[in-house]
Formats: sequence, C-alpha cells, structure tokens
Amino acid sequence: MERTLHETADGRRLLVIHGDQFDVVVRHARWLAHLGAGAYSSALAINTFLNRARRRFGLSYWSLSAWLKLKVKNAVNYIGAFEEALANEARRVGADGVVCGHIHHARIAETGRFQYVNTGDWVESCTAVAEHHDGRLEIIRWTELQPPAKDEAIDEERFMIEAAE
Repeated sequence: MERTLHETADGRRLLVIHGDQFDVVVRHARWLAHLGAGAYSSALAINTFLNRARRRFGLSYWSLSAWLKLKVKNAVNYIGAFEEALANEARRVGADGVVCGHIHHARIAETGRFQYVNTGDWVESCTAVAEHHDGRLEIIRWTELQPPAKDEAIDEERFMIEAAE
C-alpha cells in the first residue's frame, strides 16, 4: 500500500504516505540520489564510531547525519519544498493533513487547520509519532525517554505505555 487515509480520534483525515514520490532528487536525478545514499551510509558509519566514543565519556546519543542535513542550506530548502509538495497532495485528496517519512526529519507543524507530520525515523534519529486518545499527535524521541529509577517497582511495558501518553 503506497498511501492511505487515516482518521484520527478527533475526526481529522490525514494522508499517510512515505513521501519518496515527492522527492525531486529521487524522481529526476537518480545519480545524485545514489551519491547521497553513499554519503548517508558513510555518515551512519562515522556516527556509530562517534557515538561509541561519546558513550565512553558519558555523553548522550547524537546524530551526525541529522545535524549535517539541517546545517546545509540546500537541505533546508529541499525540506521546505518536500513539505509543500506533500501538503499540496494531501489537500488535493481532501485530507486535513499529511503523515510521512522519507527525509528522516521528525516534525509536526500546523498551518491554519492543516497539519504536516514527519515521523522521522527509528534508525537515525530514534523517533516515531504516536496518536493520543484525543487525536493529538506527538513525536516520541526514544533518546529523550527516561527509564524509571531502579528502586521503582514499574515494569517495562507500563513504562512504555506511560511514555507514549
């Protein structure tokens, strides 16, 4: 399934789509996409090494590739164009918003009554999106969740449910 419409608990209709169909690089410059894929793989390998060193010094996880993407001006322009293309498609199909991934930059933005949601990704930035019982969407950042203290009698399943609420 390439796309679907999801109705939230508060009755909004969201277009759920990966988003690669709206990536102009993937669609029109395959060679650049392959070059980017190689650079991305290299950044992940370097990131693994850096985070091992950071852990030894007691520092938290940090995403090199996410930092590089957001620091490059063209990447910022690309993200804006990507978001706008997806928003236009969601409006075209009569949706109140869009939930996507592809560019791995977790973000929830609202323009008027329209909502743009990017889930980010689980591998690079350790993010996901959860819907609350009232229909509200939230970005969950795994690296920011705090485990319960060792002396607390709370099981892992309960912790995960509470963290998602």
